[in-house]
Formats: sequence, C-alpha cells, structure tokens
Amino acid sequence: MKHEPVLLNEVIKLLDPKKGEFFIDGTFGSGGHSAAILEKIGPEGELLAVDWDANNIEKGKKELPSKNVIWANNSYSRLPEILRNRKLPKADGLLLDLGFSSEQLGGSGRGFSFLRDEPLLMTYAEDSAPVSEILATIREQDLAEIIKTLGEERYAQSISRAIVARRKKKPIATSGDLAQIIRDSVPGNYERGRRWSGASRIDPATRTFQALRIYANRELENLEAVLQNLTQIVRSGGRVAIISFHSLEDRLVKNHFRNLAKEGGAEILTKKPITASSGELRQNPRSRSAKLRLIKIQ
Repeated sequence: MKHEPVLLNEVIKLLDPKKGEFFIDGTFGSGGHSAAILEKIGPEGELLAVDWDANNIEKGKKELPSKNVIWANNSYSRLPEILRNRKLPKADGLLLDLGFSSEQLGGSGRGFSFLRDEPLLMTYAEDSAPVSEILATIREQDLAEIIKTLGEERYAQSISRAIVARRKKKPIATSGDLAQIIRDSVPGNYERGRRWSGASRIDPATRTFQALRIYANRELENLEAVLQNLTQIVRSGGRVAIISFHSLEDRLVKNHFRNLAKEGGAEILTKKPITASSGELRQNPRSRSAKLRLIKIQ
C-alpha cells in the first residue's frame, strides 16, 4: 500500500515554504511531505530529511535524489546536535509527522503489524531493544501500566497476565504470536459489543501494539526533547508544524506550544487542531486521528 501523506495540503498551506528557504522534515518516512516542501523551496532552498529508520533514508535517496536534500539517519530528538555537527543554520520551518507509515506497517519485516507474522522487533533503530526482549523480562504490573497508559487499553491487566503466563512456557518471538495471545485474552465482544472479525472496527491487538511501539522507541520522551529545543532548531519567524495521532502526543504538543506562547517565544497559528477533511478521510482512513498544530517562533 502506498503511503499517503496526512493533511498534506494543510501542512503546505500553513508552513508556507518559500523559494530559497531551509526546511527540516524530522520524520521523513516515505517522503510525501518532503517532496511537496522541495517543490516550494526550489533548487535554491535546502531540506534536511531526518529519519530514525535507515531503510526510509535509503529509499528516499533513490526516490528523491535531489542535490538540495541533506540526509540524516537519526532521531528528530537530536536535531540541535545534527544542526551543529552539519554546521547548518536554524531552519525556516520544521515538520514532524508522528504517524506510522503504511510501508513500516506492511512491509518492514520488523513486527509492527498484528496482521503479519514477523520477528517481534517493533523498533525503528537497529540498536534498540526489541519488543520480544522487553516482553521476556518486564514485570507484569509494569507491562499492564504501559498498555493501559500508552495504548488506552481497558483490558491491559488481563493482556499483561496472559503475556507473562505464555512467556513462562515459550518465548514470544513473533508479531503473530503476540497478536494471538492478546486476542485470546480479551472478551469476545471486545469492541462495542461486537465479536472481533476482519470487518470489525478494531482488532483487539491494536492498542497493545501501539503501546509497545511507543514504549520501545521512547516516542514520548523523544517528542518531549524536541519540544523543549524548538527555539534552538527554528529561527525567529520560522514555523513549526506537528501532526500527532495519539492523545498523549497531542497533549504534549498543545501544552508546550501554549507555554512557549505565554513566555513570548511563539505565536500559536492554530487555536484548535486541524483534522482531516471528509474527502481525505474517505481516501485515507488512517488520517482519522491526525491532529495538526502550528506555531511561529518569535
């Protein structure tokens, strides 16, 4: 499945890239947003494309072989360090799309999808501890708290109990193994009184997989780090756009933007988050939980 960049028109309109400007796409992914930004900044501009997943960088170099793209296989949380090391100035604009690309979900081979049976890694970086290793040692109560908090899963306790019971008999090595354990540990009427099937609204494994991915990749900590350093990354007058897909992420973004504005460091450009239009929702159902917020650095 080809990945569709979420809220593309809204991002480009509000970030307003201009010819000759320097922009950062801190979550390059499949490059949809980057390609649109490059078109606006033209050959006189520069784009720093950052992604923690080396596969995304390698694909990007082939599919977007522009001379004015600077590639960085790293976490966006390290942007101040990347700019210093590359001797780059503060940017005119920064985009972070905290979503999960279709390519990673469907073809990474790293166990992100509960619909495939792959090694249970669920990490972007090669040197991060895989989820299979985390599940082998974590305390049951700690696991339940992760699933409840990061996945907003009401059956977190029974799911964590089932995972711990299973690991005593046999290691949980694949995404298929984990998904089946989760499905077997929740009631048959899991989602709004409906027994799970391919046609139901949500697979019982969805929220737990989300929680474990966020935890394994320290996604909230990385977001917190970049939010605290926005004025080191983007120049005065520059714009910052962040697309979040999870209530915890959106709350972090909202609070940091508001606090920075109160301190006189930014102007909030979106009083309320921008969400996908009905047309985009029809074309790309994954955009349903996307929320876009923007500020201008003062």
